[in-house]
Amino acid sequence: MLKEFREFAMKGNVVDLAVGVIIGAAFGAIVSSMVADIIMPIIGAVSGGLDFSNYFTALSKSVTATNLADAKKQGAVLAWGNFLTLTLNFMIVAFVLFIVVRLMNQLKREAPAAPAEPPKPTKDQDLLTEIRDLLKSRA
Repeated sequence: MLKEFREFAMKGNVVDLAVGVIIGAAFGAIVSSMVADIIMPIIGAVSGGLDFSNYFTALSKSVTATNLADAKKQGAVLAWGNFLTLTLNFMIVAFVLFIVVRLMNQLKREAPAAPAEPPKPTKDQDLLTEIRDLLKSRA
């Protein structure tokens, strides 16, 4: 069973998938940082410092706090602003990934494959061709 697992784990597709997941996680962290540290502050500056992440609707009369963290401690809240922020982050990340994949596809298309030269015939093939030609000339 251990041998089968090792064979399975060392198959090319599994290793490629593992590498892809690791690189994807690292890329996801970079894009998330770009969204949180670059894009969202710009959106906040353009919209006058608007930050949706602290918007909520209290579901309990005991919630009197004005920020989300304190409100969650006091009771049930519907954190729709946080959901809106995460949805916006997702849309931005998805768009950036779309652009990256599109650029990669364009790079693949731009590199035309050189026309492959047919392989030279082997000595055996040359000899057989000569024999064939001799037989044709005698007939």
